[in-house]
Amino acid sequence: MQITVRGKNIEITDALRDYATKKVARLDKYFDRPVEAQVTLTVEKDRHRVEVTAMVDGLILRGEESSPDMYASIDLVSDKLEKQIERYKTRISRRLRSNGLKNGVAPAYVPEEDEEDGPRVVRSKRFAMKPMPVEEAILQMNLLNHDFFVFMNAETENFAVLYKRKDGNYGLIEPEN
Repeated sequence: MQITVRGKNIEITDALRDYATKKVARLDKYFDRPVEAQVTLTVEKDRHRVEVTAMVDGLILRGEESSPDMYASIDLVSDKLEKQIERYKTRISRRLRSNGLKNGVAPAYVPEEDEEDGPRVVRSKRFAMKPMPVEEAILQMNLLNHDFFVFMNAETENFAVLYKRKDGNYGLIEPEN
């Protein structure tokens, strides 16, 4: 397992790096394939936030937790990711066994320069887009714990937006041809 630990507003000590690496490495037991994980430790006022993004053969797992103690935040996010994997274990294993993706989906953060007055783009992401069925997009959206997900629909070969509705169901937005 390849784990990258980085910090924002905090100096990463060897003990903290080892603890985060040990906790996140527990995810490795759920997968046969190599797992890449990025752990970001952030201190904001008196809150210690930990974000973990793990990629396994194009599947993205993401967790974020915050508490007054960094070690507690690491424990919480590790437990959260394990529960997430347990909850979706069957679908994840079926997805990884299929002959689907070979390219991982790796977000890249590109901060925008300051613009003039008014609303502006403050965060931008780039990621590899690959075709997937709607069911896989729903799984991926739930694993990321997002309210929407942009993907390329394998059936129509068009870009689509999947979103969670207030009634708990899902909506799908696709362009007309």
